[in-house]
Amino acid sequence: MSQSIIPKKGIDPRLCAMMFMEYGVKGLWMPLAGVFLVAPVAVGGLGFNETQKGMIIGIPLAIGAFSAPFIAGQLTDRKFATQKFLAVMLLFAGILKWVTAYQTTFAMWLGISCVFAMLYVPTIALTNSLAMQHLSDPKSQFPKVRLWGTIAWIVVSWVFPMIWLQTNLKVQALPPFITGDNVPDVTLRMLDSLKFAGGMAILFAFFSWFILPHTPPSSKNRKNLAFVEALGLFRKRSFLVLMVVALPVSILHTLYMMNTSPFLKASGLQASYIMPAMSLGQFSEIASLAFLGVLLTRFGFRNIMTFGIACYAIRYGIFAIPGLPVDVHVTVQLMHGLCFGCFYAGAFIYVQRIAPKEIHHTAQTMFFFVMMGLAPALTGFFNGWLADLSGAPNGVLDLVSYNKFWLINAIIGIVAAIAFWIFFKDETTDKETAA
Repeated sequence: MSQSIIPKKGIDPRLCAMMFMEYGVKGLWMPLAGVFLVAPVAVGGLGFNETQKGMIIGIPLAIGAFSAPFIAGQLTDRKFATQKFLAVMLLFAGILKWVTAYQTTFAMWLGISCVFAMLYVPTIALTNSLAMQHLSDPKSQFPKVRLWGTIAWIVVSWVFPMIWLQTNLKVQALPPFITGDNVPDVTLRMLDSLKFAGGMAILFAFFSWFILPHTPPSSKNRKNLAFVEALGLFRKRSFLVLMVVALPVSILHTLYMMNTSPFLKASGLQASYIMPAMSLGQFSEIASLAFLGVLLTRFGFRNIMTFGIACYAIRYGIFAIPGLPVDVHVTVQLMHGLCFGCFYAGAFIYVQRIAPKEIHHTAQTMFFFVMMGLAPALTGFFNGWLADLSGAPNGVLDLVSYNKFWLINAIIGIVAAIAFWIFFKDETTDKETAA
């Protein structure tokens, strides 16, 4: 086991494996949650409404992300080796995710999900920071490490439905390429994704403890709270603009995670095809991450991240067009990679570059507070309000009301892209990065 965090020229394969497991855990259950949370109890769903769905997904993420800078960031920047801290968090998170699969009431789902999020959400920021501390050139190397998380999302999105939700598999020319017949209790069996995710989190915990490279706290004897030091980053204009614009963008991102699976189902896509169809976005994400380092060097953080935000608006604008066939809605999933890869992956790198090394973990968790905390909390309520505004019958969006729903989201994306391009200016000192 490595005893230092001096970066080497090559990419440590353990970092790639770490990303694979980190996003495999989330990818196993998140794409299906929008379906089984609101599906009627008679067909195996939980029968919640859109507001309850939004609260279950949004509020726990908010709580987990809010606590991350104070707990995870502080402890890993000041007290404990990051890989050990990850292991403990993941072990208990995996157990809780397994338990959640047996819950049927809104109160239990919300309560357990809140505790799970406090354990799991910080691990996303910490794996980013840990990886970049072991890279000699994070700007060009981190996207290549992060793409293994995308590969994991694709793998679990295809393998789980094939082995658990479908029979009579066959290959076809159009997405999702491998298709089959739904098993009779397909909605009920979707809930088993929680058990698979819990098992993978437990496996990841052991991997973190015994295999990940040693990453000690960078400022163990520093007395100031890491969170207090990290607040000083807001004095930098670029960081302030990034955090402010990240809020509406993250709301758009959360609405995508909440609503794309039921939207595709309403468009006529078979339920067991949803995970493979949504994974098309991860294919384009691999491509964008593979070239992100080159793009950032050539065009700069401002232009690339603005383009990522604009892609949200374009995608939702297409979703809002009435009468498009489901094949178009599936194909548009390819834009997700441009949205996430160009904006969020670029933001992860920028936060690491602008933050002093003594608060790298805390700075990343602060950004995740906006991305996966504040934004999901607001989205949890905004989703239900927007559904009502769009004319959703009985509080549940259908294909007609989704047209107005996505149009509003497209307008928000346009405004956010314009604001970011106008006000953001790169303040890092790397001369090869354009402003």
